Parts: sequence; C-alpha cells; structure tokens
Amino acid sequence: MKKQILIATHNLHKKEEIQHILGTQFLVKTLTDYNLHDEIVEDGKTFHENAEIKAKYCFEKTGIPSIGDDSGLVVDALNGRPGIHSARYASDHDFPKNIAKVLEEMEGINDRKAHFVTVLCYYDEKGPQFFEGKVFGNLLTENKGFKGFGYDPIFVPNGHEITFAEMPPEEKNKISHRKNAIDLMLKEFGSV
Repeated sequence: MKKQILIATHNLHKKEEIQHILGTQFLVKTLTDYNLHDEIVEDGKTFHENAEIKAKYCFEKTGIPSIGDDSGLVVDALNGRPGIHSARYASDHDFPKNIAKVLEEMEGINDRKAHFVTVLCYYDEKGPQFFEGKVFGNLLTENKGFKGFGYDPIFVPNGHEITFAEMPPEEKNKISHRKNAIDLMLKEFGSV
C-alpha cells in the first residue's frame, strides 16, 4: 500500500515534481485534495521558518505526516534577493513579472552566480525535521525554455548548457534543489 504524504501547497507543478521524485511508493496529496483553502501566512524570516509554518498547519489540520516546502532563488549580486520573497518578488506568483524584475536588477552585472534552495520540513507527531537542498548555477540575461516553473527559464545549473526550463522534467528532477532535499529526507527515514 502506498504511503500518503501531504504537501503544503496548491501548486500542481510542485506536486507533480515531488511525486515524480518520490516515485510510486508514495501518494502525494495537496491542500486542494483536503479542501484546505485557508491562507497560510508565511511570515517567517527564513526558509526554515516558512517551511515549518506550512508543514505544522497541514499536520494539525489533518493528522497526516506533512511536508512544508519553502524554496527560492538566491542571487549573489543581489545580496541574496529574491530569497524567501521569490514567489512574490514583483507580483504574487506572477513569475514573468518576478523574472523581469530580477533581470532588470541584474542588468549590466557580470557576476551572474545564483543558487536555488529548498528547505523541506517534515512534520508529524514527533514535531519538525528539516532537510535542505541546493543547486548552484548562473543566471542568463533572457528567458530560455518553456518547461518547469518559477525562475527556471533564466537559471542554468553548473555543468549544464541549458536552463531548467529547457530540460525534460526527468533531467531536472535528477539534479534539482528539491530532489537534493528529498533525497536527504529519504536517507534519514529509510523511506518516510
């Protein structure tokens, strides 16, 4: 029987990505599946705090082991921005606008180093456990590719010639920040 796990999101892309990484032994559910539509106020000051806020909310509402995921793009030349504000940097979850703002702020800057970070908080009756994954790369000066989501069209991971948005999902999912965090979680638990 598949083990059920609740991800603190309504984002279908995130659900599909996590389901793909976890494989067939898990059944990934989202807030939508449980008809939970309260706004979870992410007022933490770090990825860790925001991930825990989401995971704790889900566990307390359902009693099902839950994962809160907080992810973002960290740009060296922008002093770590957009960071925890990645999804709402220019406009709430409007990534074309968010990307445009980052590209505008990066105009004329040669240092294009950036990384994606994901912090997962696994929350059950024992409380929170955290797992952090990162992937390093560089930002382009324009969008390339249509796969993926978020800032994927401007991010080229180290050792690659194409953006996350140009990669097939199975290729991205082998190296992504979220994959790295999930791998650490699975290693810790043997399997959740």
